[in-house]
This record gives sequence, C-alpha cells and structure tokens, in this order.
Amino acid sequence: QVQLVESGGGLVQAGGSLRLSCTTSGRTLNALRRAWFRQAPGKEREFVGCINWNFAGTEEYGDSVKGRFTISRDNTKNTMYLQMNSLKPEDTAVYFCAAGGPNYYARKSTAGYDSWGQGTQVTVSS
Repeated sequence: QVQLVESGGGLVQAGGSLRLSCTTSGRTLNALRRAWFRQAPGKEREFVGCINWNFAGTEEYGDSVKGRFTISRDNTKNTMYLQMNSLKPEDTAVYFCAAGGPNYYARKSTAGYDSWGQGTQVTVSS
C-alpha cells in the first residue's frame, strides 16, 4: 500500500502563486510514477502533470498549465511539489496527487494510478 498526503492549498488572488506538497509513505518502491490531477465542481478529473520518480527530467504537463506550473521533488523526504504561478480563476479545483506503476501509455490518465491522496482545495479569486 502507498499512502499520499497533500498539503499547501488555499485561497489566492489571480496572478498569485501557491506550492502544493505530496508526501508518500508505505510501499514507495511501487510508486514509480507520480502525478497531479485536479477536479473542479461538475467536471472530470483533469491531468495536471506527472513525473517518473526514478528518472530526472521526466516531468510532463497538461496543456492548460504548461509554462505556469512546475513539478519538483525531494527524494530524501519522498515528497513531490507542484509550484503554481500566474494562477487563474479557472485553476480553482481540488488538487490530488497520485502514484502508480510504470505504464507509460496511461501516465496522463486516472487509470494509470492506483493510489490517491485526499485532495487539497485551491481557490483563485478574480
């Protein structure tokens, strides 16, 4: 079992920044790929970004956040971060981190992940 805990959400004005954290525990060797998704009210869960934990330079991002959001990590703390800059009201959502196996073709789909955090709310005011 892999456990994930997110933190760092909150309320911010448009144009501002937030940094989310996702700390992983348990069978972390199974958490080969880790990702951020988000879900706004009434919408499907949307891919934000992902990283292959065992390889540097493998970050990928969804089109709606590319150039504004950045994934980083601290291996010593088993923690993944999501730095969100130039936030827009449409970024308002519950943000989830997820962990899964190495299935490359499912890396941008919720189906590629079998462990999820509880989510953290991000609200961007206009």
